[in-house]
Amino acid sequence: MRYSKEEVMQYVREDDVKFIRLAFCDVFGNQKNISIMPEELPRAFEYGIAFDASAIAGFGDETYSDLLLHPDPSTLAQLPWRPEHGKVVRMFSGVTYPDGTPFECDTRSILKKAVEEAARAGYAFSFGSEQEFYLFELDENGRPTKIPYDRAGYMDIAPEDRGENIRREICLTLEQMGIRPESSHHEEGPGQNEIDFRYSDALTAADNALTFQTVVKTVARRNGLYADFSPKPLLGEPGSGFHINISVKPCPNSENLCYVIAGILDKACEMTAFLNTTEDSYKRFNSKKAPGYVSWSSENRSQLVRIPAAIGEYRRAELRSPDSTANPYLAFALMIYAGLYGLENRLELPKAANINLYKADAETLSAFRKLPDSLAAAKAAAAASDFIKQHIPAGISAVYCDK
Repeated sequence: MRYSKEEVMQYVREDDVKFIRLAFCDVFGNQKNISIMPEELPRAFEYGIAFDASAIAGFGDETYSDLLLHPDPSTLAQLPWRPEHGKVVRMFSGVTYPDGTPFECDTRSILKKAVEEAARAGYAFSFGSEQEFYLFELDENGRPTKIPYDRAGYMDIAPEDRGENIRREICLTLEQMGIRPESSHHEEGPGQNEIDFRYSDALTAADNALTFQTVVKTVARRNGLYADFSPKPLLGEPGSGFHINISVKPCPNSENLCYVIAGILDKACEMTAFLNTTEDSYKRFNSKKAPGYVSWSSENRSQLVRIPAAIGEYRRAELRSPDSTANPYLAFALMIYAGLYGLENRLELPKAANINLYKADAETLSAFRKLPDSLAAAKAAAAASDFIKQHIPAGISAVYCDK
């Protein structure tokens, strides 16, 4: 349900809400929030709530440190793990300067702008997320270890799969927040899990991706565990990806989707620094279902982009390189802009790579562009990219591409 400002204030009055969290994220996608009391809600809607932005990554220094949060009423959700009496709710918020000018490093607003540009061009993009994570035990002091919660394998069941009840609790919590999980299962690694979402519009999908990590970490901690979303938590074991499914409308005979894929492939190397933001991100590449080259194919999981088996409205493309260090607002915005580039220029899709790139010889691989194989190489590609300069504010690019 999407609420209006008036409906939010009525809900807060009538449903024993005592705390309202105004959520946003830094430029890397780490969620932040300020809690306000119900009496402050009218002021929040009319004027915004001021906060000191100088300590937020990418938001500047002490020189101009005051920014304002403006809650988006359509994103209202109760936090089910908080007390039933004296409820806590959350709304995602836009960020502005004191004079009302949008803050250029508010990544949620960057995605909104991308969606608006796509709409003006006559297109609507939808996204679905597949996030993988590990469950690790805690030590006697409550600190995370690297001891996996189980030793189960891909799609195993209980009792080998000890994460079954954790995933169930996560999915039920998400449903209570109005987020619709599509499927869940044990992944290949020991203690590794995956939960997938049904597709939705870009902004909702990015909000949900951010919420998902909070829910997973909260439920894990309530069960005495640590949820690790890092790309390569265990050397020698599968890395964890943030697979992003994208579709476009209108899409007559899959023609437009082909242009979108061609655009994403064309800009893939330039976008990588924003999709894979740590040194460990590059340890995941080119092994155990993580791509290493710019390629595509139907169903083939050794490719950068694959077309999953689906028909009709479920037809989509899956980008397999990102991991959960990516800010979903920036990731989705860049994919939209790359897709629009492909659509506007009617880019021809390269020939499908219907081979297993993990087992291909050097001569075969030489025909493909390689993704950046280090964070430094990815930063250099982004810093030299006119595409990135056109669509990502200089303040954000400077943070991501700083050497």
